[in-house]
Amino acid sequence: MGAQLRVYKRRIKSVTATKKITKAMEMIAASRIVKAQRKVAASTPYATELTRAVTAVATGSNTNHPLTTETDNPTRAAVLLITSDRGLAGGYSSNAIKAADQLTERLRGEGKEVDTYIVGRKGVAYYGFRERKVAESWTGFTDSPSYGDAKKVAAPLIEAVTTETAEGGVDELHIVFTEFVSMMTQTPVQNRMLPLSLDKAAEETGTKGEILPLFDFEPSAEDVLDALLPRYVESRIYNALLQAAASEHAARRRAMKSATDNAGDLINSLSRLANAARQAEITQEISEIVGGASALADATAGSDK
Repeated sequence: MGAQLRVYKRRIKSVTATKKITKAMEMIAASRIVKAQRKVAASTPYATELTRAVTAVATGSNTNHPLTTETDNPTRAAVLLITSDRGLAGGYSSNAIKAADQLTERLRGEGKEVDTYIVGRKGVAYYGFRERKVAESWTGFTDSPSYGDAKKVAAPLIEAVTTETAEGGVDELHIVFTEFVSMMTQTPVQNRMLPLSLDKAAEETGTKGEILPLFDFEPSAEDVLDALLPRYVESRIYNALLQAAASEHAARRRAMKSATDNAGDLINSLSRLANAARQAEITQEISEIVGGASALADATAGSDK
């Protein structure tokens, strides 16, 4: 076997092994998408009804509360960015990071200081490499988040919202995550969680233009909002984590399918080159044999004379 043919066969063997890995990762991601979609579908009604309850309380009372009341001159904002812990998912994390950078620039353009909170190793690594300050970060659960993870993320954010800005608190809470639209489409979105926009909340819950009933609050509307605040933030973060997890699996499946297809195309190309190299070697060997036989015949004919 010639040197060139050995090179092609070695590369074919290497690419074939890579193709098996990417195919396995594609199948694993595909199996996890279904589970993630079920979790998203199960959590969305709870988040919607909780938003409806908050809207009803805010509409039926005149209480000033950080959950529903906007500050006249907001000076500080918190941004929660959700990325992935692992790579091999195409542009999933980078698109979310770009959306967070755009939001941060817009908030700073409005004269607000921004505290960044990050979920996922990819986002933490990105900010760490650029030496950007991060208020707090969490890793290790992006592909399968639980409600306990959402509570862990929500705790410092709730504390920041309920603290005065002079003492390090924030006036606004924003979240950037990737929304799962379909198996082929995942879109980075920027949402303001707090203060809650009543018009947007009514649109999300389907109550826009609807006349809400009057409620009596015990012990008071402010106490009800105090109780609903952590539940609202936790449910929204949990839903966003689940949406991001489904998007991550879909993006990884698509990236691994593309890698598998590319590996197949490369194997076919290398196989053709290997066949051409083998044919060239056979042709050369035949030429050498024919040349040797011809030379031997000429030598034999010369000796007979």
